[in-house]
Amino acid sequence: MFGLGSPHTLTCERTFAISHNTWLHKIVEGGVRPLASTPVTPNQITTLRLIAGIGAAAMFAVGENDWVIAASVLFTVSILLDRADGVLARLSGKTSTWGHRYDLISDSLCNALAFVGIGIGLKESALGTWSILLGIIAGAAVSAVLWLVMRAEERDGRRAAELGGRAGFDPDDALLFVPVAMLLDWGMCLITAAAIGASIFAIFFFWKFRSFLRSPN
Repeated sequence: MFGLGSPHTLTCERTFAISHNTWLHKIVEGGVRPLASTPVTPNQITTLRLIAGIGAAAMFAVGENDWVIAASVLFTVSILLDRADGVLARLSGKTSTWGHRYDLISDSLCNALAFVGIGIGLKESALGTWSILLGIIAGAAVSAVLWLVMRAEERDGRRAAELGGRAGFDPDDALLFVPVAMLLDWGMCLITAAAIGASIFAIFFFWKFRSFLRSPN
């Protein structure tokens, strides 16, 4: 969600909207468009996304098959709601700086807790309690990236640390693999790959945007 404070800000928001014109955004837009003229706000959708994401993480932590199936469905809904709040913000003009920050924090919390929940749920697997550590590592890496994004935006404005998408896909769309992997019973491979991959991505992200780690002159 983006703030509107001046004509220049409006122009930037429309430009950024193009960078978020992924296939997933297009799919979600059809369902969101009717809400643009209603009292429904992007922040309300973000709150639903937060509730769904936390609920999915709790279900993943149970570890039983039926709960994992329910968690996978709910996590997918959470991902779609994550796209929906931004789409509604752009269609309705109901934007705010606080809403954008709320969106970022909700995204990070949902994604980080999902990995922690998956790790807890796999504690009876061949990984043993190592799965919990792997989940924490993956979740911590996600949170670390959010911290740098927020620091970058505080210094250089919104989308300062954004990674552009390619071919209609955004890097964040990779999260759709999480529920797919869990439904296919690939949980151990997923949590191991997430701990390693998210950590490598965090290191790459910090290196690419390392200038934001320094205080402005």
